[in-house]
Amino acid sequence: MLDTSQEYDSVTDACQDVFMKKMGDYGTSWRVLRPASVTDQIYIKANRVRSIEQKGVSKVDEGVVPELIGIVNYAIIGLIQLTMDDREHIADEEAVEAYRERFREAKRLMMDKNHDYDEAWREMRLSSFTDLILMKIRRVKQIEDHAGVAFVSEGIDANYLDIINYAVFGLIRLLVERESPKIT
Repeated sequence: MLDTSQEYDSVTDACQDVFMKKMGDYGTSWRVLRPASVTDQIYIKANRVRSIEQKGVSKVDEGVVPELIGIVNYAIIGLIQLTMDDREHIADEEAVEAYRERFREAKRLMMDKNHDYDEAWREMRLSSFTDLILMKIRRVKQIEDHAGVAFVSEGIDANYLDIINYAVFGLIRLLVERESPKIT
């Protein structure tokens, strides 16, 4: 059995593979997205996951795994957008390095929290990851509606990092541990 760090890296590779392939198709067209649009993209994907979980079936021939990968990648895009200037185009190499750095940041946070929480995520239901992602998205939307200001709470970046990690936990369960429910 792999350890959490290795499992995380395995999922990172899968997400990065999709990111790179989409960048090959579309370049860095995502650079035109405003922060609220990135948040809405994550919401759409998380809401679809919840819908599939509740209905037990998907009419579109894509399951939960591609949506979780999309959530991870859009949350990383969101982090990049928060920290990068307004250029609509960046070199592919710059985008890839920014992507990898944000994923490393998310992993560092996960490892620290995982130490403190003692791998509690392993006992959670997959649907709880979806609910937590949706809650974090609602928090981000609220902060965005307040012009990015949070008075006592974590900011948008911290919520995006948590969204990445909840989605990665779900992907570990579905891809690495092979706990594939009927809905994928």
